[in-house]
Amino acid sequence: MEKKFDTNSLIGMLLMGGILIYIIYFNKPTPEEIQAQEQAKQEQVQETQETPVAATPTFDNAVSATDSIGRSQLQNRLGAFAYSGTLSSARETVTTIKNDVLELQVSNKGGHIVEAKLLQHKTFDSIPVYLIKDGNSQFNISFSTTDNRNLNTKELYFEPSLSKNGDNEVLTMRLKVSPTEFLEYRYELKPGEYMLDFGMRSQGLSRVFNSSQPMRLQWDFKGMRHAKSIEYENRYTRLTYEYEGDKTDKLAQVGEDDEIEKDLSWMNYRQHFFSSMLLTDTPFEEAKLSSSDLLKKATDADEETIFTKEYKADLLLTPKNGELDYAMNMYYGPTDYKVFKSYDRNLDEAMPLGWGIFGFLNKYFVIPFFGFLSGFLPAGIAIIVMTILIKLLLSPVQYKQYVSQAKMKVLKPEITAINAKYKDNAMKKQQETMALYSKAGASPAAGCLPALLQIPVFYALFTFFPSAFDLRGESFLWADDLSSYDEIAKLPFSLPFYGDHVSLFPILAAVTIFFSMRLTTGNQAMQQPTQEGMPDMGKMMKYMMYFSPLLMLFFFNNYASGLSLYYFISNLITIGLILVIKNYIIDEDKIKAKIEVKKAQPKKQGRFQKKMAEIMEQAEKQKNAKGK
Repeated sequence: MEKKFDTNSLIGMLLMGGILIYIIYFNKPTPEEIQAQEQAKQEQVQETQETPVAATPTFDNAVSATDSIGRSQLQNRLGAFAYSGTLSSARETVTTIKNDVLELQVSNKGGHIVEAKLLQHKTFDSIPVYLIKDGNSQFNISFSTTDNRNLNTKELYFEPSLSKNGDNEVLTMRLKVSPTEFLEYRYELKPGEYMLDFGMRSQGLSRVFNSSQPMRLQWDFKGMRHAKSIEYENRYTRLTYEYEGDKTDKLAQVGEDDEIEKDLSWMNYRQHFFSSMLLTDTPFEEAKLSSSDLLKKATDADEETIFTKEYKADLLLTPKNGELDYAMNMYYGPTDYKVFKSYDRNLDEAMPLGWGIFGFLNKYFVIPFFGFLSGFLPAGIAIIVMTILIKLLLSPVQYKQYVSQAKMKVLKPEITAINAKYKDNAMKKQQETMALYSKAGASPAAGCLPALLQIPVFYALFTFFPSAFDLRGESFLWADDLSSYDEIAKLPFSLPFYGDHVSLFPILAAVTIFFSMRLTTGNQAMQQPTQEGMPDMGKMMKYMMYFSPLLMLFFFNNYASGLSLYYFISNLITIGLILVIKNYIIDEDKIKAKIEVKKAQPKKQGRFQKKMAEIMEQAEKQKNAKGK
């Protein structure tokens, strides 16, 4: 269809064009107006060059010196803290303080540490260890003002000042109300130290702080991954703290947990081999602590998983005469017993070294002994030497255990005869069995007691190796890191409780524990008489003989290879000691002869034995009387 020419449209367009030409031509500036505009621009440039720019901004990025509306809104929101001398081209900047082991970056926004890097340590994938990075830590004071404003320091801009105190680097961050009224954070870092002095104080703010409302310090923190096995690292990642003097406690290892404590003096956001701590000379009157397991919430635990646990602390601040004044410390460094102990502030209680006698053995024997050996030996060799010496130290206990087993083996035919003779009289059978043991100087418990004496050492070492910082990054044979698993093969799939790799040291430890248990528990099971109405101890020991190696194989596949190396060497030595004791030290014929001599001698009963015999005899008489 042909479209006709629209005359009315053409006329309208010509009229609009004429109006536009008229506006442009008759409204152009005169030469005098153009000259005035140029002069005004030159004066503005000259004024900008002569006016000094503030070295450090203090408030909101969005507020510039020319944005009078934004500045007014900020002043309304912040009240007294909208100090007019600091409202110029606000931007976030960071200031760096460092020594030879620690580098910290402190932001003027919030005045807190936004990056903490350990200069002498690497992660499993060979990058520097960061304890704080990419917003995983938020440090904030929340408070109310006398003009009913609720403020958070993490949203406000501080003014930094970097100086020296001898060899120490000092960074002061001030949130100003006026040149003489401010809230101050002070960081002082000494050479070679992971511990820095940290102070919070206010000056002239008693008229600003609302004393009727609580002032609180919040520190939220997410533990970052540093190890090859994040599940293993997460197992030793916990929030520990000291309160009410010298009491120490910790939040749950798994899941979610929270606690409210009084008079908190320090807390440690432990990340297995590294710790982020806050310590105070003036204990916090109230502390709300919480821990959440982020790994359990993740869909998987592969290389993409970044965080282990999330910690939160909400601490009550107590101003004095309306002003804040807290002398504190911060620690960003290794979870190392020697380092913690050097500060003499009970920080060694933040280490997972076991409780009671287990922790005692680790602190006063295992750690100093291993530290001495590793001072001149490679870590792997130090583990082997320490294991050999510990086994030799415990060899007399093991010898007594095997002597007891040999006695029970000699007495087994007589025990069998007693069981057959009194099979219908359990009380009499028990009496005769106890009488035989007493005459022969033997006891089934005698074989168990030496084993029980070894348990404290066993458990102490079990807790020592996973927390031994000296093993981190140390290689031995095929294990490139004795603080992590010694992978020799990668599986194309993941097995429950086992993982997606094969570790060799747990396999070797499982094989040796099977043979050592077969030489000890297996023989003891055959020698152990079975009592009617009692569980078959022989079968139970045989089950344990097969179950323990499997447990070792699966449970330790993701554990520190240093621990598996210890068990492997320990079991090898146990096998050797058993063979030597049985074949060259214990003579069963001599033991049998000694038993016969003891049986022939009159046995004097002690008070306890005599009393037990009387009780059993009376029970037997009562039973016979009822039968009649």
